Amino acid sequence: MEGSKRALIRIMLFLLGVVLILGIATGTVWFFIRQMRTAALQPGTQVDLTSLEKTLLGIYLNLRRDEIETPPSADDTPVPFTIQPGENGTTVAVRLERLGIIRDAELFRLLLRYWGVDAQLEAGDYELRRNMSMPEVISQLQHGRLRAKRVTIREGLRAEEIAYLLATEGLVDQEEFIRLVRDDAFHYDFLRDRPATAPKTLEGFLFPDTYEFPVNITTTALIDIMLQNFDRRVTIEMRKQALDQGLTLFQVLTLASIVEREAVVPEERPIIASVYLNRLRRGIYLEADPTVQYAKGYDPKTGSWWPHLSLEELRAVDSPFNTFIHPGLPPGPICNPGLASIEAVLNPADTKYLFFHAKGDGTHAFAETFEEHLENQKKYR
Repeated sequence: MEGSKRALIRIMLFLLGVVLILGIATGTVWFFIRQMRTAALQPGTQVDLTSLEKTLLGIYLNLRRDEIETPPSADDTPVPFTIQPGENGTTVAVRLERLGIIRDAELFRLLLRYWGVDAQLEAGDYELRRNMSMPEVISQLQHGRLRAKRVTIREGLRAEEIAYLLATEGLVDQEEFIRLVRDDAFHYDFLRDRPATAPKTLEGFLFPDTYEFPVNITTTALIDIMLQNFDRRVTIEMRKQALDQGLTLFQVLTLASIVEREAVVPEERPIIASVYLNRLRRGIYLEADPTVQYAKGYDPKTGSWWPHLSLEELRAVDSPFNTFIHPGLPPGPICNPGLASIEAVLNPADTKYLFFHAKGDGTHAFAETFEEHLENQKKYR
């Protein structure tokens, strides 16, 4: 009987020791994982794994093997995915989770780190699926770059011009592109900022940039890439700055689109922005030629979407976009502005100018009074 008690005590002590060892090991692994997570959140931080750290991380990942090897769904629909230059494993993982390609961004990032491939994710276009496991996704991101076509969409183009450019490159059907731009089928937070009375169009949000689109991309996926780029480049800080100035993001984009069409010399963007902001504050009609050009549309005589219009024509076009006959901002953007014009509206020059007139060399003469403006017109006409 006494021997049985001693055996039972030994068994209990052994089990207690096992529990303590497992507890210490689990706590150590968890502490290590937290340290890695904290370090990864610091910009520019690189986490180098020692042998012990890699062993601990391996134990942790092995415990979650089922999650790593199980795809999020059975959906085999191709999902275009672009890694931008300079992106790290953390931002890639977050975007993959948003798209439903992986379930857990943090687990995916740790797996990248364990395999030592987080720095080997090349910028480019990929085709992923939601029925892929995490190892399959990582393999595809290392070796599965698609054949792509480089296209530069310059600042200041309206949607129809972008459609034509992409169609000539063989990437989209022109009519389908315009239909999708006006279809209101894309759901991003920044699109909810549009007022109910605004046209349901993506005009202003098709971010100008140099893209590498997969040659077999769908029109929907291509537009989605442009919207993702807008969401990334027009930062949360910029959107907060707009609100701090009493403007919505949509109002900033609308004004930036006018600045984009008016400015030729980069350093004049903040000055031109200040002119329009000053006029808005004083309740003066903007009288911006590009808003009427946008309302008028394509001119078959000149073969241009932005033809020169006489003063009589500027006042004759009956449209809510015509800022010669309607006060305030037009109903929405008149083109797709670049980052410089958006920043010019957010950081305008400190001036009292209310007028400007083209000199003919790309620059403008600015004036505070109408009398000064008339003198500039005579001087540079």
